[in-house]
Amino acid sequence: MAIRVAVLDDYQGVARDYADWDSLPAQVEFFHEHIADQAELVRRLEPFEVVAAMRERTAFPREVLAALPNLKLLVTTGMRNASIDMAAARELGVVVSGTGGAGAERAWAPTAELTWGLIFALLRKIPEEDRSIREGGWQRGVGLEVVGRTLGVLGLGRLGSQVAAVGRAFGMDVIAWSQNLTGEAAAAAGARRVDKDELFAASDVLTIHTVLSRRTRGLVGAAELALMRPTAYLINTSRGPIVDEAALRAALHEGRLAGAGIDVFSHEPLPADDPWRTTPRTVLTPHLGYVTEDTYRAFYTDTVENIAAHLRGAPVRVLNAG
Repeated sequence: MAIRVAVLDDYQGVARDYADWDSLPAQVEFFHEHIADQAELVRRLEPFEVVAAMRERTAFPREVLAALPNLKLLVTTGMRNASIDMAAARELGVVVSGTGGAGAERAWAPTAELTWGLIFALLRKIPEEDRSIREGGWQRGVGLEVVGRTLGVLGLGRLGSQVAAVGRAFGMDVIAWSQNLTGEAAAAAGARRVDKDELFAASDVLTIHTVLSRRTRGLVGAAELALMRPTAYLINTSRGPIVDEAALRAALHEGRLAGAGIDVFSHEPLPADDPWRTTPRTVLTPHLGYVTEDTYRAFYTDTVENIAAHLRGAPVRVLNAG
């Protein structure tokens, strides 16, 4: 009898197109709607031996894993997933395996590109001008150039360094800060290290590229936002909880910031009545940082490979080995 495989959070209904699911001796079911309620999630997933999760869209804490006795393999796209209790999975005999992306050497590319898309959408008022044309109008606003302005990068890892490189190419002064960043490392990436307060006070565009952790949760709060100029813009393509969202919305409503480009939120998918939907001075995207054809093809192809390896009794890309 074929095993049952659940593919979760296939929002766009495209997962089937990006891998050869028919190569598996399995009954594969694609879930297009997010299941937010834990009890409902357990009820829906109880029959499945294999679950494929897209990034951190659905959480698997201990209580969910313990309620799924048939689950033997949990595949997550990417090679880390903070929403899965890895230790609990190991204790319960559930193998967690990961996948690659669209080439490890350019895994930064999709989110770095989206970051610049948001920057230009804000500074050149692209959404407003598009809407103006569709409503029968013409030029309504006046945009800003990035050349000669200051780009602040919070988190100068591989992704942040690539965003910084583009900023330099556009003639921006690039400054950076993170808790472990040294002046030498910043200089190697073509940036100038500053202290945290200066990063917020001096940036015309501040972009966040740090991993969500205990020490970065709420890292950008009301105090940090108060340091920013009313002409400055904030970009977050990292994780929603790094920013105090209520404080950021207040700054935008009150005109204490010129705008924000937000791709990530504390609650995803964004509820229909979420206050972000009516916050002014924003360009909002639904966590698109990694959502590209190249990335999806790599994610889902590796997912099928992981499932096939599981069926052979030789799991690969295991993330929770003892």
